[in-house]
Amino acid sequence: PTPRVVRPFIAPPSPYAAGHRGLDLAGHSGQQVLAVAAGVITHAGSLAGRGTVTIEHPGGIRSTYEPLAIDTGIWRGRAISTGQVIGTLGVGGSHCAPAVCLHLGALRQGTSGQWSYVEPLFLLLAGEIVLLPSP
Repeated sequence: PTPRVVRPFIAPPSPYAAGHRGLDLAGHSGQQVLAVAAGVITHAGSLAGRGTVTIEHPGGIRSTYEPLAIDTGIWRGRAISTGQVIGTLGVGGSHCAPAVCLHLGALRQGTSGQWSYVEPLFLLLAGEIVLLPSP
C-alpha cells in the first residue's frame, strides 16, 4: 500500500507479550496524517510523550495513530470523515529513528467486549473483504 510499510504487524503470542501491534508507514516530518475511515475520536492527546489519536469506526474497529502533532480541531467525541486530516507526522517518539514513520494500529472488539490488536493492513487496502463459511 501507499505509503510504504517499513515494519509489519507482528502479533504477540499473548495479550501482554512482546510484539509489534501495528504497521510502521514511511513518511516525513510535517506530513499530513489522514483518518483511514469515518468514525468518532475516542482519544486525542499525549501518551508516553507522543501525540496519539484513536478513532472508533462502525463495526467494532478502532484505528490508532502516532506520533502526531494533533490538529487543533481534533478532540474526543468529534465525528471524523474518511480522509480528514487529524494531525501531522511528528519526529519525537518515532521508533523508526532516524527515519520518520507513522505507527498505525487496529483493534477489533470481540464478543466479550474486549479490544484486541489485529493486522491493520486491511485499513489501507481498497475493496471489501468478505469472509465465507468453511465447508
